[in-house]
Amino acid sequence: MIGGVFIYNHKGEVMVSRVYRDNITRTTVDAFKVSVIHARQAVRSPVTIIARTSYFHTRQGSVWIVACTKQNVNAALVFEVLNKMVQVLEQYFGSITEESVKNNFVLIYELLDEILDYGYPQKTDSGILKTYITQQGVRSQSTEEQKQITSQVTGQIGWRREGIKYRRNELFLDVLESVNLLMSPQGQALSAHVSGRVVMKSYLSGMPECKFGMNDKLVIDKQAKPSTPEAQNLESQLSKRQGGGVNRSVAIDDCTFHQCVKLSKFESERSISFIPPDGEFELMRYRTTKDITLPFRVIPLVRLSTQNHVEIKVTLKSLFKAALTAQKVEVRIPIPPNTSGVKIITLRGKAKYKTGENTIVWRLRNMQGQRQSELTAEVELLPTTDTSKTKQTARVPISMNFEVPFACSGLKVRYLKVFEPKLNYSDHDVVKWVRYISKSGLYETRSHSNY
Repeated sequence: MIGGVFIYNHKGEVMVSRVYRDNITRTTVDAFKVSVIHARQAVRSPVTIIARTSYFHTRQGSVWIVACTKQNVNAALVFEVLNKMVQVLEQYFGSITEESVKNNFVLIYELLDEILDYGYPQKTDSGILKTYITQQGVRSQSTEEQKQITSQVTGQIGWRREGIKYRRNELFLDVLESVNLLMSPQGQALSAHVSGRVVMKSYLSGMPECKFGMNDKLVIDKQAKPSTPEAQNLESQLSKRQGGGVNRSVAIDDCTFHQCVKLSKFESERSISFIPPDGEFELMRYRTTKDITLPFRVIPLVRLSTQNHVEIKVTLKSLFKAALTAQKVEVRIPIPPNTSGVKIITLRGKAKYKTGENTIVWRLRNMQGQRQSELTAEVELLPTTDTSKTKQTARVPISMNFEVPFACSGLKVRYLKVFEPKLNYSDHDVVKWVRYISKSGLYETRSHSNY
């Protein structure tokens, strides 16, 4: 793996040198200084190979942080270690400068010994390192703290410390989605996908274990029944609440999880089991492309009544339930660059022509579901012989911005359970909050045009 880590100043002087392998010598250190730092030509690549030795470097101002090795290693892994190393150093003494490195070189040696062991990455989380390496390099003295350090370093829950206590146990879960759409003038979705995140804020005492389930297609549509009695009970309760009908499932194309999630249980039971970090964190990311509920439909009509007169009519329909209300609705309608004047008529919201952007911006503070609003605009054009710009503007799609209080992918939280065997509280004592928010990503509709 990594044979050594060196920190140079802008002159090429070695301020910190930590060698992990015997094949790294002083000649190896000087080779990088002569060939890279003192080289007259600009450095084009962060990877340099000199005499069968690979050098990986990153610069922080006038400071060079270099990792070298004589083995064939994964370059992406080495740069990830260097970036984590930079983050840890910044957490301890702020910006990395020549002066800060000289003032904290003893601390840097201690950190390098913990981050890398014989050249292999060990601990790169600053939260864990700060529990037993303080800024002055003083280690924890009490036996209880030493036990906490050992469990965090060697155990599976390094992201959470023991002894956390709250008067009120609360758990917040936000399903945040970004809807992307490209629709044809005929109303056909050319491309549509949803990128989502599940963000949690946990204010729980002790070391609780949480179980989170969603209406994933592999759970709902799977012929085999849930493997645990608890999952079977929750399945029957969900069916009763929905009148015994068929549950809508979500086909998730791909997803990634936080390191606290136990992937083995997710593969066997399709339930997300984890011990949450304290505070806010991102539990998972996902992406889906099937059965997306589109919140809005834009129906544009562009007509060239005369050679210098264009009529634009845009109909905006909200397709979600009438009980819901969308916020921050904005429609951006492009118009030709040779526009001399615009007359806008709309009964809802406010519309304004922005000359610098050649766009009509139609804003509605809120809009309920199953509603329809219209905007008409009469555009006067300056006479011009260059029709290419006008035709090019006509091809620019109409875009939208919005925020709706539901998940457009159809994802639902089926259950959220908290178990804490050591402390004196149960799942019923935890206050839980679940919220769904979908925002517009690249939400565009192509328009008809005969000019």
